[in-house]
Formats: sequence, C-alpha cells, structure tokens
Amino acid sequence: MLTAVRSRSRNALTMLSALVTLTTVALAGCSASTTPSGPAAAEASSSPSQAAPAGDAFPVTIPSALGDAVIPKKPERVVTWGWSSQDAVLALGVVPVAMPKNTYGGDADGVLPWDAEKIKELGGTTPALLSSDSGEVPFEEIVEARPDVILAPYSGITKDDFAKLSKVAPVVAYPEKPWALPWQDQIEIIGKALGRSAEATALREKTAAYVASLAQANPVLKGKSFLYGAANEADQLNIYRASDPRVALLVDLGMTVSPSVAALDGDPTSGSYFYGISYENVGKIDADVLVMYFDSQKEADKFVADPVIAAMPNIREKRFAPIVGESFVMASSAPTVLSIPWMLDQYVPQLAAAVGKTGA
Repeated sequence: MLTAVRSRSRNALTMLSALVTLTTVALAGCSASTTPSGPAAAEASSSPSQAAPAGDAFPVTIPSALGDAVIPKKPERVVTWGWSSQDAVLALGVVPVAMPKNTYGGDADGVLPWDAEKIKELGGTTPALLSSDSGEVPFEEIVEARPDVILAPYSGITKDDFAKLSKVAPVVAYPEKPWALPWQDQIEIIGKALGRSAEATALREKTAAYVASLAQANPVLKGKSFLYGAANEADQLNIYRASDPRVALLVDLGMTVSPSVAALDGDPTSGSYFYGISYENVGKIDADVLVMYFDSQKEADKFVADPVIAAMPNIREKRFAPIVGESFVMASSAPTVLSIPWMLDQYVPQLAAAVGKTGA
C-alpha cells in the first residue's frame, strides 16, 4: 500500500565498511570516466539540460534535521531519493543521473508521466532508476551513479542513512520532519542546492499563481470544508492531518480543513502525517466534501459499496471527490511544480462538482 511504503523503516542493510569500499571504487572509476551502470544512465556533462545561466555562488551550505549539506561547487551529477525531488530537479532544467523507480504510478520503465514529458522536453535520456519498492536506501546503486549531490528533502532517510550517504556526496535531507515538505519549500531548497535559486523562485511563484487562478475560476470551493482520507487498511479510514502537503494543496485552492480532522485525532503529537479511525466512527465525520484516493475505480467502487460507508452523508449526497488512478494518487500525494498542473487541471472540475452539491 502507498501509505505503508512511505512509513517503512529506512534502516540500512549495507554495512558501513562495504559502503566505504564501494565509494573508493566509485571515485576511482570516476577518474577513469567510468559510465554508471543502470538503465540509460544520463551523463550530466553531455545532457543539454545541464547548460544554464550562472546562478548562486558556491560553496553552499543547506541545513537539515539530520545535518548540513556543504556543496562545494555547482553539481553536475544529481541523484534524487524519496518522493518527487526529481520533479523539482527536472523543472529546473536538470536531468538527474539517477532517481527512484516508480512502479506505483509510473510507466513501464517506472517513470511518472510528468517526469517522462519533462525529460523528453529537455532532450535528455531516462536516468538510472534506483530500486525503491522495499523503501530501503539502495546505497550501492547510488554509489554507482557517482553523484555530486544527493537530494532527499522529501524522504524518510534516517540519521544512519544520512551519515552513510554523506560519505558518497553531500546529502540534502528534510528541514524538519520526514515526508512533510511543502512543495514551495522543496523547489526553493533544491534550487539553492543546484545554484538555481532565481529559477526556483520563479517556478514557485508561477505555480502559486496557477493554483490561485484555479481557485478564482472555481469560487464554489472557497471556505468549504474537506477531510482527506484513504481506505488502504481493512475496516479503517486513514485521515491526513492538516500539515500534510496533499491537504495544504486543497487549502491553497480556498478550502478549509474540516474540524473533524482535529476532533477525531487521538494522538495529535505522534509526528505522523496521518492517523486511523475504525469504520464504526466514520459517522462522526462532518465535512462539506470527502476527498480520498484509490488505486483504481474498482477500489473506489468497493469502498462505497460497504454498507457503513454507503450510509455516510457525504456518500449518500455525492459530496465525495475521489482521486482515482495510481498516477493521480502520486501527483496529489507529493505535489510539485510539475505534478500540480498535471493533476489539478483534471481534478478540480470534479472537486468543484462535488462541493457544489453542498448548496450555498
């Protein structure tokens, strides 16, 4: 399940001594111009996407909850890890040499549709795709990519992961909590790491203006309450807290988080981005619209067919706006300057229609 993947432990399986050995080999290979292994690894030096105007001065220091990343010079070989960092990198005109494989939501190769479109637009080739299904950091694969910087600001890497990866290249981790980075901060952090702060700010402002224009074009959304959930555990509804980026995106559209989100939260200081309630408590939800994600329409239909769920006012009155399809789930779960327009253009009309059933 998607939530389970995000919450899995990032404890390393590779011993430190083996990693140091691999790093030494990789650095030696770098001096000999060795090409990294992996499917169609993109060489930054040959990719037209790497040509860009001069940006920030280096060295650059980027602090995080796990430690500082000191980047001595403008990176040419960029590796991303976690969710969606590759989106920001690509949006800034850089094709990574390696990024996670997305078997969930991606194409046959494991590349998300908006990333594939951007790589094609930049004239690049598909990066090496890092093994990501287990949720564990693929240390050896990252070493093979010979990165100048490792970008993981929207991830769940641990202190131990950070220490090991930092022996390979500077690591940009999350500023506060794992899996909780707003898209606005993501583009700014990655822009600074790549020496492209001006471009990052422009992209942030452009995306914010786009979201604002959608809100203006759909005034029915303004002030309406919502609860964002997922039915990916048996007889349990998982509810996303107000701090989660997917929730914040709907707030940016002018909506408000339902008071039920806080009222039903049994452990608000847990540090997680969601909590669960049993189906016997779903009748306590009071929201103008219920927003949820599903892997497929079949899963959505199965959810609303449950007698307990079918009795909910939101379901009976069609004040329900499901996000259906793996690519759409990924786009909404980790919104970025690339995935936001890809997803919202198609979803907002459906959301507005559901909200419209609440009346004035």
